[in-house]
Amino acid sequence: MAGRLEGKVAFITGAARGQGRSHALKLASEGADIVAVDLCEQIETVPYPMATAADLDETVAQVQALGRRIVARKADVRVAAEMRDAVEAGAHALGGVDIVLANAGIFNFSDSAAHISEQEWRDVIDVNLTGVWNTIVPAVPHLRARRGGSVVITSSVAGNRGLGHMGHYVAAKHGLVGLMRTLAIELAPDWIRVNAIHPTNVNTQMILNEPTYRLFNPDLDHPNYDDFVKAAHGITLLPVPWVEAGDISNAVLFLVTDDGRYITGVSLPVDAGQSLK
Repeated sequence: MAGRLEGKVAFITGAARGQGRSHALKLASEGADIVAVDLCEQIETVPYPMATAADLDETVAQVQALGRRIVARKADVRVAAEMRDAVEAGAHALGGVDIVLANAGIFNFSDSAAHISEQEWRDVIDVNLTGVWNTIVPAVPHLRARRGGSVVITSSVAGNRGLGHMGHYVAAKHGLVGLMRTLAIELAPDWIRVNAIHPTNVNTQMILNEPTYRLFNPDLDHPNYDDFVKAAHGITLLPVPWVEAGDISNAVLFLVTDDGRYITGVSLPVDAGQSLK
């Protein structure tokens, strides 16, 4: 039986691992072909190891194992020309673009907003906000050519509320909500829907690392995984320390299929109730 996305092409940033890979596999399992983009390099201000070319190769292998086509591209969302080239290459190889998942993002933190360095500020804003703009803009003509489509922007709980230690991250994620709402208004006449998704902590390498353990346990000299689990249990209403990447992918799938065909301009939390804490 054909999947719900048979004949569709999804353009996904941050696709080498984590949520991006999960989204690629979820959509591929429903019949979509994939254009997968990732930086595959380390950004100096990011305190955890970022995805590698080997990670992107693994995404390619797993999508192909599902019987779907995939075009993988190493590209930097901060560079508009690289994103234009990636969109054009994917659309040319696979016949167009129907879905855009602006998922690439980075995270770092400081003891206060006043102590964020200029480079830390610039890197987070450039990747998490400008990078989303660079992702969507070159894809819009392709969505229009298909007479409709769906864009899902990965924001965060930090796009709905203030959080300490990450003023730049909060600013970027709030900015995405405004961008999403504006694009939803502007693109609706072309049957292009634009929504944002707001995860809490997700069980990926972005949070499972020593610097994050220290952020959540500032009174411990050498916090470990178990210490982080205990601390993370306190931030959500539901008694879980985090959600899984697959939980976010399930929500993305709903938004990009006909199940969500009349949903646009929406901020959808998948946060185990953290927004209400």
